[in-house]
Amino acid sequence: MRLRRAALDLGALIWDGHCLPDARIRIPLATLNRHGLVAGATGTGKARTLQLIAEQLSAQGVPVFLADVKGDLSGIAEPGTANDRVRSRAAEVHQQWTPTGFPAEFHALGGAGHGIPLRATVTGFGPLLLSKVLRLNPTQEQSLSLIFHYADTKGLELVDLKDLRAVVAFLTSDEGKRELKGIGGLPAATAGVILRSLTALEAQGMADFFGEPESDTGEFPRRAGDGRGVVSVLELPAVQGEPRLFSAFLMWLLADLFHDLPEAGDVDRPRPVFFLDEAHLLFDDASEAFLEAIAQTVRLIRSKGVGVFFFFVTQSPKDVPADVLGQLGNRIQHAPRAFTPDDQKALKATVRTFPESAYDLGELLTGLGTGEAVVTVLSERGAPTPVAAVRLRAPESLMGPVDAAALDRAVRQSPLHARCAQAVDRESAYERLTGARDVQSEETAPAEPRDAARTSRGRRRGGEEPSAVEQVLGSGAFRSLARSMGTRLGREITRSLFGTACRRR
Repeated sequence: MRLRRAALDLGALIWDGHCLPDARIRIPLATLNRHGLVAGATGTGKARTLQLIAEQLSAQGVPVFLADVKGDLSGIAEPGTANDRVRSRAAEVHQQWTPTGFPAEFHALGGAGHGIPLRATVTGFGPLLLSKVLRLNPTQEQSLSLIFHYADTKGLELVDLKDLRAVVAFLTSDEGKRELKGIGGLPAATAGVILRSLTALEAQGMADFFGEPESDTGEFPRRAGDGRGVVSVLELPAVQGEPRLFSAFLMWLLADLFHDLPEAGDVDRPRPVFFLDEAHLLFDDASEAFLEAIAQTVRLIRSKGVGVFFFFVTQSPKDVPADVLGQLGNRIQHAPRAFTPDDQKALKATVRTFPESAYDLGELLTGLGTGEAVVTVLSERGAPTPVAAVRLRAPESLMGPVDAAALDRAVRQSPLHARCAQAVDRESAYERLTGARDVQSEETAPAEPRDAARTSRGRRRGGEEPSAVEQVLGSGAFRSLARSMGTRLGREITRSLFGTACRRR
């Protein structure tokens, strides 16, 4: 059957152990907003499948955002190198292989590593995602939501972590307890857990991620001058030890984009496509509220028409909750592990998630080689296609990382670099609170010389300087400042279904 619309060409059908190069397996672009799943054990070619799909999307004018956890996807910007394996694969699937680089931009969380710094304000990130990053339990998550609610209603914007610390400290003070009397209190033990978790996050070098200028998701879905989609690569090797942060950040991007995209109905191609690597980390130890928010995001974002292809790249479909898995219309399954009794049990569960097939899927899956996969997708009519074993095409860009100098050069040439490279520490909740205390201290000591007042201001017994939090709590101006801000019309922050702050553009 001839396809009437543009499609991704995955490769050639495998039947009875033989590759049939003229039997093409494709995914129509119009169905990509129905989301998809790529699964398989380490070393089976998942990253190259991601690279292959990203290349073809870019070539057809669809912007892509992908997370490069291991640092080996940056090569998408450079032409590939022909070798015997590439030539052999291209011949097997009748691929006209041409070394090609694609327009790419490189980003890094908070500037950790090679890339344009990506940042979010604490207010923008929201309590649900931050609870995931801080590993809070459901009770602690509810308390953090209360803290955000108080800050939102008072117009206290939380730009970075020190702003959040100041508000947490105030709400456990005598004055703060009175402020929360009508909506519930903040237990001192829970506040202590939150503050310690923030300290641990800062110790891991993640504090720079929270701040300004905040990344604008509206800048990612765009095309290069030649009409190809820009591939935005989030470089994560420097922070790969903190998977909860980067997985939560990708959900923040998706939630922010969902809020801004207009309803558009059915379209011929998505914009953009998101690839969420190590997606199972989103669900590890996740609260019910967090899981519900993910399911809602996946379900509702397709209604945007121009929708985002929410692509999971993970070891096993069992890592994805049933509510989410049931909404993924495109499946690419590489060989799973089957060495242990638990592996065998997981394999049987994986087989049951596929439609009825002429293949013996249990035997087929364990016999797949690198660069081979079992595929079922949605047809142009929206119906699932029969299961097919596929020998995948070879990527045409470099299958490996580019050197650091090339990365830095690409970063400097990006139009986003000038706006995002330098962090901005403008006046926010913490500065306003400590500034109010400074003014009050100077007013209560008019006879003392200015320099002496600054030297002696807030000193405790023994000459020890008070901490920043103690300065905030010691400020009699805090309460009046918060109340005056809370009375300003239109300042209360509204939040999306994922708890992220709705951006005012």
